[in-house]
Amino acid sequence: MTIRSRRPAREQLAAFLRSRRARLSPTDVGLPATPRRRTPGLRREEVSHLAGVGVAWYTWLEQGRDIDVSSHFLDRVAQALRLDATERAHLFMLAHDRPPPVGAVLPAEVSPSLQRMLEAVSGPAYFATASMQVVAWNTALSAVFGDLAKLPAEDRNMLWLVFASPAHRAAIPDWETDARAMLARFRVEFGRHRDDPAFVQLIERLQRASHEFYRWWPEQDVSRRGNKTKRFDVHGVGRMELEQSTFLLEELPGLRLVVYSAVDVESERKVSLLRRRWLKAERLPVG
Repeated sequence: MTIRSRRPAREQLAAFLRSRRARLSPTDVGLPATPRRRTPGLRREEVSHLAGVGVAWYTWLEQGRDIDVSSHFLDRVAQALRLDATERAHLFMLAHDRPPPVGAVLPAEVSPSLQRMLEAVSGPAYFATASMQVVAWNTALSAVFGDLAKLPAEDRNMLWLVFASPAHRAAIPDWETDARAMLARFRVEFGRHRDDPAFVQLIERLQRASHEFYRWWPEQDVSRRGNKTKRFDVHGVGRMELEQSTFLLEELPGLRLVVYSAVDVESERKVSLLRRRWLKAERLPVG
């Protein structure tokens, strides 16, 4: 990219940074208020101090100079300026001409509105991170695959359940095919999150817990392909076929929405039956 082609974006970047600096006061960011400020907002040196970056580099960035800064630098600036997810993405587009890398830090639980959306899905559905850690799920998922709330938080991971949970493994008639396909998709994500402790810890746990994972992981298979239609043998209703679809969330880019839809009328009837049984059991008094 030439300097000439970068200039408009640099000018927009400079204006954006100035506008976000101007809207903050020292007290907003925990700094003492000082008198005789000629302009509203923080000073450049205050932003650089909060971000832990060089004042000269921040000044040059805000002046729209043709300098290259790292993603880490931009993230520190975004934190200092209290940018939300949309503003952070805009900052990266102006500075790097691409979206920011997906952060590893995600909310401990999804919002009530997203949970209600999950419950509106008739089939099993859940939200998961890139490492396949499940953070929220609906009633249909509990009814068909078992209640994840009864598992330790670290075991609420789809890759872990497929490789290390005997009950979940037994419910998958095409286990090796499905497990290999899931592992190949997981490795693609691992390539993008190699420094994420969640990935590293999960891999280490699975290597100890699963002989197949231990043998297959060094094979380096990567793929996003796989059979979207999954077969499951569920206690009480027998075989069902569900089609898996995955969606990214705009408001939480680090999460995926995974939905299982019944392929045929019989599978739909079985999912509905299990869901009704689950809801009825949940209403029964304890004791």
